Formats: sequence, structure tokens, C-alpha cells
Amino acid sequence: MSDTNKQQQPDAGEEGLRYSLLEMGKRKRIALVAHDHKKQEMLEWARHNRETLSQHLLFATGTTGTLLARELSLHVNCFRSGPLGGDLQIGARIAESEIDCLIFFWDPLEAQPHDPDVRALIRICAVWNVPIACNRASADFMITSPLMQSDYQRLLPPSYEEYIHRMDV
Repeated sequence: MSDTNKQQQPDAGEEGLRYSLLEMGKRKRIALVAHDHKKQEMLEWARHNRETLSQHLLFATGTTGTLLARELSLHVNCFRSGPLGGDLQIGARIAESEIDCLIFFWDPLEAQPHDPDVRALIRICAVWNVPIACNRASADFMITSPLMQSDYQRLLPPSYEEYIHRMDV
């Protein structure tokens, strides 16, 4: 890694909990999600970034993944549609360290029937320290980062077993 991309080793937090590192290889596992009013914007963004996206493993909720696969002629691993549990499926993969980053073009001005699932997906990214882009500008920054094309060690939160044990004392 270059000097600008060096990371500090994990250490004990304020409470003495130990952090760990998760190695993210050069080929990232990227989840792509777009609400209905943002699907066209996601397609335009993905077309513009097709070459970069083709170097990674892609996952998406149902409708978004189907549109992306057809438009980009790339393999996209599709989950269920967001309102039918696709957001939760992606969240589960994040919790299992099987997805490295999330690009989620969500519509903050449109009520969604699955708003609790959307909030849970955003929350799980914060819990597991997963990079998330929630609009085109942040997606542009994420996809063009030198870290996207290199190995990266993501700092993981402390073991929740240690936390639970502490609460029992």
C-alpha cells in the first residue's frame, strides 16, 4: 500500500475491546440497490462505470439486478426485490462478511413500504463498518477511490460475544 493508503493496526478501544481486520481483496463484492425513482439514475451511473464494475463481483436486489444485468451484459447475483426481502438478504450477507460495500441509490423523499428494512440495511453497514454510498456523488467517490482497486483491510467491530459477556458481569 502507498503511504496515503496505510492503515493503523487494530487496538483496544476505550472499553478494552479488541478489534479485528477483514481482508478485502482487489476484487470487491459490491451490492447495488436502487429505489424505483432512482433506477434510471443507477443505470446511467452503472453504464458510465461498467468497466470498473466488470472487475468486481456484483450483487443486487431483484429488479435492480435484472435491469443492470440486461443493460450492462454483466453477471449480477440477484436477491429478491427489496420490498420482498432483498434488502434483508443483502443485510444478512453484510453481517456474514460476504459483501464488501453497498451502493444504494435510495429515495429519501418517497415513502417506501419497506422503510424499516431500508433503515436496517443502512444500520448494518454502520455496525459492520461497510462502505456505503447513498447517492451518485458518493458512489462516484467510492468507485474511483484507489482503495477500490487494491487490497484493503477493513476494521471490524469488537466481538459481540465479549460485549455480551461484559454485560453479564
